[in-house]
Amino acid sequence: MKLRIALAQFDFPVGAIARNAERIAALIVEARDQHRADVVLFPELALSGYPPEDLLARPQFLNDCEAALLRIAAGVEGIVAMVGWPQSAGSIVYNAVSVLRDGAVETTYRKHELPNYAVFDERRHFDVDPDGGPCVVEVGGVGVGVLICEDLWFPEPLARTVEAGAQLVLVPNASPFERDKHAQRDALLEARTRETLADGDRVGIAYLNTVGGQDGLVFDGASLLADAGGNVHPAARAFEAHWLVADFDAQAGAFTPVAWPVEDDEGREALAWRAIVLGTRDYCRKNGFQKAWLGLSGGIDSSVVLAMAVDALGAENVTAVRMPSRYTAGLSNDLAQEQCDALGVKLLSLPIEKPFQGYLDALAELFEGLPADTTEENLQSRTRGALLMALSNKFHGLVLTTGNKSEYAVGYATIYGDMCGGYAPIKDLYKTEVFAVAKWRNAVAGAPVIPPAVIARPPSAELRENQLDQDSLPPYDVLDAILLRHVDQEQARDEIVAAGFDATTVDRVLRLVRTSEWKRHQAAPGPKVSRRAFGRERRYPISNGYGG
Repeated sequence: MKLRIALAQFDFPVGAIARNAERIAALIVEARDQHRADVVLFPELALSGYPPEDLLARPQFLNDCEAALLRIAAGVEGIVAMVGWPQSAGSIVYNAVSVLRDGAVETTYRKHELPNYAVFDERRHFDVDPDGGPCVVEVGGVGVGVLICEDLWFPEPLARTVEAGAQLVLVPNASPFERDKHAQRDALLEARTRETLADGDRVGIAYLNTVGGQDGLVFDGASLLADAGGNVHPAARAFEAHWLVADFDAQAGAFTPVAWPVEDDEGREALAWRAIVLGTRDYCRKNGFQKAWLGLSGGIDSSVVLAMAVDALGAENVTAVRMPSRYTAGLSNDLAQEQCDALGVKLLSLPIEKPFQGYLDALAELFEGLPADTTEENLQSRTRGALLMALSNKFHGLVLTTGNKSEYAVGYATIYGDMCGGYAPIKDLYKTEVFAVAKWRNAVAGAPVIPPAVIARPPSAELRENQLDQDSLPPYDVLDAILLRHVDQEQARDEIVAAGFDATTVDRVLRLVRTSEWKRHQAAPGPKVSRRAFGRERRYPISNGYGG
């Protein structure tokens, strides 16, 4: 007995119920007529988009989802479709997948394991059905079961589904990208199929993940097939929308890919770059922005963001703005021009001396007799932020900020200055990682898209004479190693010191992390690529007396 399955690795935007429903209905027909599929699977909550968050608190939103699902179901003929949607039952809401066949909703499965960690808040929005059992339907003589995302991370839901007669289990997901997650998924599918084989059963698993950017999340696709016994096929290409088609032999418990573009580069830098590019593109597209602006300093951060923006939106839709001050080196101006020439990006020049001097003049009486300090440095950054926002307001387009995770962690960024903007592409990349992705991008480009001199020069904010970042911060390799342990791995001060780091340096860095929380609460969203991204994933109180 063989089945052909079609997995819809596509983007279904949050809140776009009518458009999603129309697309799902068309894709069902396409899966049947063009791909000759017996079953078509859509991602978790495809109808509403994921995560719908507090849209789920609106009864009309839930009613609209149900009405749309019934419209889709009415048109299903000659194929079985499995569609994810939020199902309401009075005041209760379930994360559900409905099986559609012969013009009707045949049955509905409700997610059992609700994640409530990291970026997930599903227990805030969804309930578990205490009477809900496994869902297995017969398609062409094959028992086909369904689980939803987190259900697969626990052995019991799969075991119950197999016990109910499933030979093939379809798993729709909305699993955000983060580094090393591909290996975790491979290991999970291998483990689950081996577990069922050890119990005397043969079951194949088709794991479908959605794709696309949603605010600070990026869903990578990278869907998987796992044969009975643990053979995991190569992942589908990440960060791209694709029809994925495979034949399943129930007797052998094995898949034969039919249309399955394979991922060809799972390197850390490649995946991070592509995640950020997709996140930036979709944030702009879904919020009505066709163009982007950014301040280009001739430093590594803004140079990387420019190259990412061009990859995301096209050179014709990106404008770089050079805003030199009395402290800007001639090399910085030259490197900005060199990169824009190489990428074909329009470069504007707006010297900030006059508006900056205007601020100084306005404050001169109040500041009389006081030495210059970070106040004057921050005024330069805020002048640049005001100019960028003025260009955005007048000519439209989204301002991209250029701060990295190292800077956001320790507050080496100016609120209302270089933090000014609508989206922060590299806010989840440490400074050392920014250099790494820059080198990767140049290597795959053939010709540098980021001038080599930008990568080679010591980082500087250029807000005072002869300024270098390392005058104010530990060397970035040391700083990032401490931050990785404290932020991403949640290690306490004593653990980090025990690992060999200087205690005074650790104390200083951790104090800066604590005292900069208020800035991060006001930061623009940006794509998550790490285990612990600032924002919706790492949420610390601003007023915090704990120093460990």
